Amino acid sequence: ISLMKMFPQSGKSIIFDTFPDPTDTWEIIETIGKGTYGKVYKVLNKIDGSKAAVKILDPIHVSNDIDEEIEAEYNILKALSDHSNVVKFFGMYYQKDVKNGDQLWLVLELCNGGSVTDLAKGMLKRGDRMDEAIIAYIIHEALTGLHHLHINKTIHRDVKGNNILLTTQGGVKLVDFGVSAQLTNTRLRRNTSVGTPFWMAPEVIACEQQLDSTYDARCDVWSLGITAIELGDGDPPLSDLHPMRALFKIPRNPPPTLYQPELWSDHFNDFICKCLIKDFELRPNVLDLLQHVFIRQILGRERILQKQLMELIDLNQQIGTTGKTRHERIHTKKGGQMMSSSPTPDEVEDLVTLEVLDEQLQRRYAKDQIYTYVGDILIAVNPFHKMELYSPQYTKMYIGAKRTANPPHIFAVADIAYQSMVSYNADQCIVISGESGAGKTESAHLLVEQLTVLGKANNRSLQEKILLVNNLVEAFGNACTAINDNSSRFGKYLEMKFTCGGTVVGAQISEYLLEKSRVVHQATGEKNFHIFYYIYAGLAERKKLAHYKLSDSKTPKYLFNEHIKLGPDIVNNTFYKEQFDSVEQCFKVIGFTLEELGSVYSTLAAILNSGDIEFASVASEHQTDKSNISNIAVLENAASLLCIRPDELQEALTSHCVVARGETIVRPNTVEKATEVRDAMGKALYGRLFSWIVNRINTLLRPDTHLGEDDKGLNIGILDIFGFENFKRNSFEQLCINIANEQIQFYFNQHIFAWEQDEYLNEDVDARVIEYEDNRPLLDLFLQKPMGMLSLLDEESRFPQATDQTLVEKFEDNLKSKNFWRPKRVDLGFGIHHYAGKVIYNAAGFLSKNRDTLPADIVLLLRSSENQLIRKLVTHPLTKTGKHTWPNSNSVFYVLCVQGDTGTGETTHHPRESTNMRTQTVASYFRYSLMDLLSKMVAGQPHFVRCIKPNNDRQASKFDREKVLVQLRYTGVLETAKIRRQGYSHRILYANFVNRYYILAFHAHKEPDASPETCAAILEKTKLENWVLGKTKVFLKYHHVETLNLMVRQTIDRIVLVQAYVRGWLGAKRYRKILEKRAQSAVAIQSVCRGYLAKKKYKELLEEKNKAAAKIQAHYRGHRERKSFKKKR
Repeated sequence: ISLMKMFPQSGKSIIFDTFPDPTDTWEIIETIGKGTYGKVYKVLNKIDGSKAAVKILDPIHVSNDIDEEIEAEYNILKALSDHSNVVKFFGMYYQKDVKNGDQLWLVLELCNGGSVTDLAKGMLKRGDRMDEAIIAYIIHEALTGLHHLHINKTIHRDVKGNNILLTTQGGVKLVDFGVSAQLTNTRLRRNTSVGTPFWMAPEVIACEQQLDSTYDARCDVWSLGITAIELGDGDPPLSDLHPMRALFKIPRNPPPTLYQPELWSDHFNDFICKCLIKDFELRPNVLDLLQHVFIRQILGRERILQKQLMELIDLNQQIGTTGKTRHERIHTKKGGQMMSSSPTPDEVEDLVTLEVLDEQLQRRYAKDQIYTYVGDILIAVNPFHKMELYSPQYTKMYIGAKRTANPPHIFAVADIAYQSMVSYNADQCIVISGESGAGKTESAHLLVEQLTVLGKANNRSLQEKILLVNNLVEAFGNACTAINDNSSRFGKYLEMKFTCGGTVVGAQISEYLLEKSRVVHQATGEKNFHIFYYIYAGLAERKKLAHYKLSDSKTPKYLFNEHIKLGPDIVNNTFYKEQFDSVEQCFKVIGFTLEELGSVYSTLAAILNSGDIEFASVASEHQTDKSNISNIAVLENAASLLCIRPDELQEALTSHCVVARGETIVRPNTVEKATEVRDAMGKALYGRLFSWIVNRINTLLRPDTHLGEDDKGLNIGILDIFGFENFKRNSFEQLCINIANEQIQFYFNQHIFAWEQDEYLNEDVDARVIEYEDNRPLLDLFLQKPMGMLSLLDEESRFPQATDQTLVEKFEDNLKSKNFWRPKRVDLGFGIHHYAGKVIYNAAGFLSKNRDTLPADIVLLLRSSENQLIRKLVTHPLTKTGKHTWPNSNSVFYVLCVQGDTGTGETTHHPRESTNMRTQTVASYFRYSLMDLLSKMVAGQPHFVRCIKPNNDRQASKFDREKVLVQLRYTGVLETAKIRRQGYSHRILYANFVNRYYILAFHAHKEPDASPETCAAILEKTKLENWVLGKTKVFLKYHHVETLNLMVRQTIDRIVLVQAYVRGWLGAKRYRKILEKRAQSAVAIQSVCRGYLAKKKYKELLEEKNKAAAKIQAHYRGHRERKSFKKKR
């Protein structure tokens, strides 16, 4: 099942792999530098020996992030590169490379003379400046190229010195059409704010602030005028400012001029003056400028000037150019999609066998048995008190145990997910659902705790960090509501990362749909996000309130509640102080630096201070309402914490830029408008801070290096998202929350009912069809394009004159569904019949909440902050899901990335900084968030935990049977019990079944065929009943797989035991032989030794014998001689 079935998708225009392979034609010679989205190389044409430049792009990133720019460049180059002043295009190629990843090649003309900026800067560095005639020649050629684009209804939108390249023959070429726009007969103007800040025209910048503001091709004329100044002075005007401050100043300042106009001719000054007329309606077009006297001076001298330009290029390249200023570009990224999967096993103390579920649940709840199974789904009833069910003793009980061996438990779900991941080498997903206050967040905590134990983290530090992650994000993302003291005000998808062997090595959080509006307003009886109260109490305890400009006597407006007093309820609250210490410890253990921690506190304090800025109405002479700040000291405090100038903050809050007929006018904000701007700043800062914290956590918990070449790693995802809500007054936030719950319910229905019954039909399996509540019509009502509720809301949000009343009327006119109605006598009210019941919404504020606009003036001001974190929060981008993209993170409001030119020169070209300030609505962020969340969920095998709220009073031991029955009914648990009783929740392909279970009926060395007969033989051998064989799959009851897995485990255990005995016997036998050989060896050694000793002794005896004989002989001879001597006498 693909994600397409879960959510509507849109297609891509360019299919990359249809392009030819570049290696047949081109050979890389050398690296030129770094281009916009990849490296730039010089290449050689194998056929004719010509040279070109190639940008090599990674199509994985292209398809997800920058396909609009690549497609724009491709289409324009293909259609318009046949002009002498536009870079030639030799084609797009696609190289498949399994090892290093596929690559996209964009082959262009080699402009090895560098850019005109390089030339101008190089000359100024040598103490020289470009001659006016050469400037006129370059501008003439650029105008000719722009005229070619404009008559073909194309605006370049990024004209600057770095995008005008030179060839060594003195050719002048326009390059880089990534942000160019096509005009059509029906759309002769554009309204997207895009370009490079220092070169951007005022009317282009204005498009961010005014929905009805437009511009035409004359925005390129302004940019060319700035480029002319750049050629004279070496830099564009305002280049010494932060780029975002430049954007703030351009509409307000008079048209710029050359740095020293008196050094240049009147004709050149006049040409620049004509290009830089702020009212674009009065600004000349390209054709008019070609007739200007400054340009006409080159007529008849083109050849001479071209030759002079060639000499300058040659000299510049010999001497070398200056170091380059990097300008960064902001563009719009796109999100991606993923795949899908199927259900999993289990059973125990199981309500599938019962007809009356609520009665049994009540009986178990009275005995403090809060967990119950319905087939393979866990029901968890909130006990509203602490339970002794989660000690180390229980942790051990549920590791690798059969479900029937222990009572139902949340730890058993963790174990099943973990064992399935390791056994089947597949990702898993645990979906926790239920209404607000049902216990989802606590269940998620317990699952993480058990999975870290199962994952046997290599070090305690990692285990501790993963466990602390939840506490940290909940401090920033949870709040006290009317029905839940610790309600999640965002969706959280925590992915725990494991090796294929099952060792936990890291974690990653994805956050969705943070309820930012809570920062500036809370309903009666509700509170702001926990962290504000924690830091107030914690900083007060450490005597640091004054350091962060927080009052110890007056409650900040954003925390004000008539039932809460600053002193006793916040500053002296012991629980808050403990939580502050705990949160700070979490930050430190996870790895945040002290500097980052200080910046987080400063940002939170700045939000609270900015909320206290008050505006007073000032009557003006033109009868226009103006506003002024009445408490300057508070403004200064906020500006100090944000590290910006108070006067600029005051200007950004109390005024805004408007372009009327091209003339930039600074208009004052009314008190209401100034208040909106202040609140928008607070919400944006908090939302972006939360996203930054989540991103830092992900960076710090990322698995160390890589897991190993063959170990791609596995995930277990845990979804904890806000539950269904129905308050006395339901607004835009409740609508989004309830649509998200509708989508989760649809996902549940698809897995449990729809896909299962589809397979019965496809496989010719006889199974009774179960009727269930299909909420697809509701999802169509909300999400369908173009007539779904969110699309209509977006459409109405684009009209400046629209009101909440016109929105409700549009809903009534277009939403023809039995699930939508207009209640009588309720202003701005409309009703929706959700899967969980009827809800009446109040549309007041829907349009402003959906637009959620953060004025460009505020963005630009915050981007110039001296605080690095504040700068990051407004500089890095929002993805299509409304989350932020940070450096080295995966993954649309302002998108910043370093990039260079098209890279067609010999050297690395200047990167650019441009902005695409096209605003997305909250509804569109929400839509993409749902898509992103689903793509993660369907990538894993799902396990479901249904949390039930037993009563509305949050009382222990109170079981409201009617309320529980309603929850069981609308969450599909009753139907689940039926389908689990009558259906087959596990459908396994013959090959997979045989591979997994053949050992139960065949010898280990055999390889039986993947046939129905083999499967039947295995199942008959195991003596299981009520299974069915389909065309290609084995159909099993939900409890069969657990039995089979247990039998496999037991069989393997027996095999291992037999192997152990055999190895023991073989070892003993080898040992006996060794003993015999040792004995024989000992006898041989002894024999040799005895022989040696006997021979030695014999020698000694022989020697003694010889000595004795010699002695006897000597005595005898002596005796004989003496006797002879005596006779002779």
